[in-house]
Amino acid sequence: MYAIVKAGGKQYRVEKGDTLVVDRMPDSEGSKVTLEPLLFRSENAIFEGADLAKVKVEATVQSHMRGQKIYIQKFKPKRGYKRRTGHRSELTTLEITDIKMGSSRSGSAAKPATEASSAGNATPASKASASGTSAPEAPAKKPAAAKKPAAKKPAAKASGTAAAKPAAKKPAAKKPAAKKPAPAKKDDDGS
Repeated sequence: MYAIVKAGGKQYRVEKGDTLVVDRMPDSEGSKVTLEPLLFRSENAIFEGADLAKVKVEATVQSHMRGQKIYIQKFKPKRGYKRRTGHRSELTTLEITDIKMGSSRSGSAAKPATEASSAGNATPASKASASGTSAPEAPAKKPAAAKKPAAKKPAAKASGTAAAKPAAKKPAAKKPAAKKPAPAKKDDDGS
């Protein structure tokens, strides 16, 4: 008997008594955790999809730890570019204590076979009368409503805040005047 469970966005195959290392969970050490089953298989049954409401996978948090450090290096030749960083994952060790197959979580989900087969051939009105409620009526058509004009928003009062003041206009930028060429220097000779 085994189950496929989902923990931290990953899927794991577990059996009773297995030890599992998953991404960090917020639960404290020694607390019990229920994992979400995706598939259950025993000697005589296979459950998946909607039938998994009956399956319960329990685990105990053994410890919290950090994974091995992973180094990341970047290098671009002939440019003098080198970067080195690292990362350590936060992990939790779980021990699978029990895989149970119990009754369904919602008691109203299981119907006797005679009611289910007779209800399948009945009309919606007879189904509603059998369940003790009145059949829903078709909604009446509503007349088309005339569109209302959008209401104008009142002008903001001047409260001295920057948001209430209109933005000041900047004067147009003046172009710098073209520089006149410097007059030629006269030599001491007078020429």
